Amino acid sequence: MASDGPAIASGEWYPPGSGRSIIASLAERGGRLIVRDESGGELAGSMLPSIEISSRVGRVARRITFPDGSTFETAENDAIDRFLAGKGRVREGIVHRLERFHPRLIAFVAATILLGVLIYRFALPLMVEVAVAFTPPVVPRIMSASTLETMDRTLLGDSKLDEARRGRIVEGFRRVAALSGRGEAGYTLNFREGGPLGPNAFALPDGTLILTDELVDLAGEDTEMIVGVLAHEIGHVEHEHSLRQIYRAAGLTALIMLVAGDIGSGAEDVLVQGGGLLALSYSRSAEAEADRHSVELMLKAGLDPGGLGRFFQLLETKLDDRSETSILSTHPGTPERRKAIADWIGKARKRLE
Repeated sequence: MASDGPAIASGEWYPPGSGRSIIASLAERGGRLIVRDESGGELAGSMLPSIEISSRVGRVARRITFPDGSTFETAENDAIDRFLAGKGRVREGIVHRLERFHPRLIAFVAATILLGVLIYRFALPLMVEVAVAFTPPVVPRIMSASTLETMDRTLLGDSKLDEARRGRIVEGFRRVAALSGRGEAGYTLNFREGGPLGPNAFALPDGTLILTDELVDLAGEDTEMIVGVLAHEIGHVEHEHSLRQIYRAAGLTALIMLVAGDIGSGAEDVLVQGGGLLALSYSRSAEAEADRHSVELMLKAGLDPGGLGRFFQLLETKLDDRSETSILSTHPGTPERRKAIADWIGKARKRLE
């Protein structure tokens, strides 16, 4: 029986189709490359040409796969490289070569980032618009039902508003909804206790609106302020801002995964959940468009168009919200937006004179 040569490298051997490892070493025996256990018994072996040896990638463990499907893993990359060099089989993977030549790696990373930016800046908005244009009505309904169910289970509670207060809000809401593009039948107003969301109102893609008790309490007896906020939410639905944000969040998640590759299930969950939160916020242009829509609807309904502006004033005085538009807030109240609302009201009234 041919004697073994000195161990080439130590590591772990995995039988075919098994995740159970055995401490072993790699060696040569009779011209064959073998894996032997601690007692010297042969676990696997074959001639070198029929064995697959993974390319070197930094400090990642090398995998040596035998014809029977078993594998030997070792972190001793230098030892494997020396063995292959002695056999005239020096071969480095492209990633390892890039790691050794830093200017090339920098260029590769820069090109990847540039490609991602171009996709985000030009391709993603186009794909979002195409997706919105070809979305059948049933899809927003399914999205909205699922979102509301999840929020009811995790964030929202049953409303505790008295019927009289609720009735006044519903009456004003119906007046503005009837004048919208979808009409009153295109919208459903839901009252909820906001819990961690606090004073808030938001719209889902199919025309489902949620108003929290905390916002009603914040507004006090100013029903037209609340109706102005709901008219703002109708504007988001009319201009399909929610649907665009959902598609944009999904596209952004897919783009990150495309560039980063397999980032693990935990990171994927963070991205997906973060995308869902992002879908509740809007860009400055979308918020401005919804603000203008609120002014126009309130004027058509014969209600005070300044209600939304008073809401932002209330956020500034009672909640000390003077920030710029932020993705962390679905309704950032700013002096600039109040001024814009006042300007739109002035221009609209001049047109009516």
